[in-house]
Amino acid sequence: MGIEGLDNARVIAGRYRLEARIGRGGMGVVWRASDQLLGRRVAVKELVLDETLSADEARRRRERTLREARAVAQLRHPNVIDVHDVVEDGERPYIVMELIEGGSLADRLARTGPVDAPEAARIGIALLGALRVAHAAGVLHRDLKPANVLVEADGDRVVLTDFGIAQVSGATTLTETGTFVGSPEYTAPERISGERTGPESDLWSLGAMLCAAVTGESPFRRDSLGGILHAVVSAEIRPPAAAGPLLPVVRGLLERDPARRLGIDEADRLLRAYVATGTTPRPVAAYTPTLRNPLSAPGPPQKRSARTVLAAAALVAAMAGAGVSAAALLVNGREGGGSQRPTTSAPGPTGGTAVPSDPATQPRPTVTVTERQTGSTPPGSPAGYRTAVDPEGFSLAVPDGFSRKPDGPRIFYTSPGDTFRIGISQTAPDPGGPGAVQRRSDAKGPRDNPGYRDASVTDTTHGGRPAALRRFTWNGFSTAEGARHTYDLCWEQGGRMYDVWVSAPVGRLAEAKRYFDTAVATFVPTAD
Repeated sequence: MGIEGLDNARVIAGRYRLEARIGRGGMGVVWRASDQLLGRRVAVKELVLDETLSADEARRRRERTLREARAVAQLRHPNVIDVHDVVEDGERPYIVMELIEGGSLADRLARTGPVDAPEAARIGIALLGALRVAHAAGVLHRDLKPANVLVEADGDRVVLTDFGIAQVSGATTLTETGTFVGSPEYTAPERISGERTGPESDLWSLGAMLCAAVTGESPFRRDSLGGILHAVVSAEIRPPAAAGPLLPVVRGLLERDPARRLGIDEADRLLRAYVATGTTPRPVAAYTPTLRNPLSAPGPPQKRSARTVLAAAALVAAMAGAGVSAAALLVNGREGGGSQRPTTSAPGPTGGTAVPSDPATQPRPTVTVTERQTGSTPPGSPAGYRTAVDPEGFSLAVPDGFSRKPDGPRIFYTSPGDTFRIGISQTAPDPGGPGAVQRRSDAKGPRDNPGYRDASVTDTTHGGRPAALRRFTWNGFSTAEGARHTYDLCWEQGGRMYDVWVSAPVGRLAEAKRYFDTAVATFVPTAD
């Protein structure tokens, strides 16, 4: 970090003497300074405001900045930068902090290269402690990255700093001005997409930072802003091989759905277990579908700021350049639930094209799916869905336009062109429970699914019953179909083992996740 001396050092607020500039960021300049009243060395961050603002706007910005800085000053934790004072001088805000002798993690990575997994875990544990106390106080960091993590010269103490764009929950903040502030490579997808930001967004950033610690760069680094946005929001996430020892933590933190993202306590437990034993256990968390209430009407559309529109425009451009194809060819194969790829025979209830298939794998005759006639919205079906009462002894909500396609003992409901596939199977209970079923399927994944990769099996619960959630990416059944991702939940209920999964193109995971959560939330066995 460069140091620039001053011939005529300034004194601000009649107390703090600015001696040398030691850093610069998007929100201001950091100075090495001395507190002339207490006789100690400090760091002073000079916040730079937009000079094009009117006097009233500038005043409001200063007030918001000072309010946020004072909230951060209330935080007390060994891994949070200690804020000594918040002052104004010449109508410019300054934050006075403890001076950490040592560089940032970004400096360390640039100077000596990536750290090993145990050191990354140690850093992660320290930052989780910092985030825990910040979130408990209603403070979000919103810019967690290697440049904002300081490591003392002796290498022991890790300090999270630069809450300069932090947000106090419930308050209108300096950064909510239509301009995206932060580092896109470390920014959670819900922030980029313009959705509500919560504590979970900081945890995504930590996941990206753990990858950077063991490789030297974010897993979402690309050659252009559009490429970065596409990588964060929709592209397949491939944690680096160096993150292998920490993979359960990294994958849990880099979960695009904030409701399913690994929490602070569980991430801390896993990292501490790795430091103590050299092995990271699998996460344990209750499976909770994102769909909060299948019967609720859609909420009002979110207001979209200029920041969101610009991000979305760049993302669309990036996705268009990626050339992701949603086409599907009908060929034999297997996917979620150990199931065979659905084949189209006679037209189903919503039509379809007859395609010849191997007689040995010829599916059962198509059976018309009945609908509960109970008004405009059947029970358990949100808007845009219908409740399918399947003759195989279950019902669930499926999107309008999806058609039923039996395939041996498994039932599929598929969108036109088979872009999205909802699969259901039911078998006798397994002595090993849902986890054993999913781990066997995981072991057979490379045989059943071309290009099987990035798989995980998580022991969880569903409706208070033991369950297991498997996720994996694979190449699809043809080049035209392209890479796909599968969500698969298995659980035992009423003396039967049920398996529900959704397979979709990797570029459309948000939509697939909604279908999956709805199917699981509304699934009801109807057989006696």
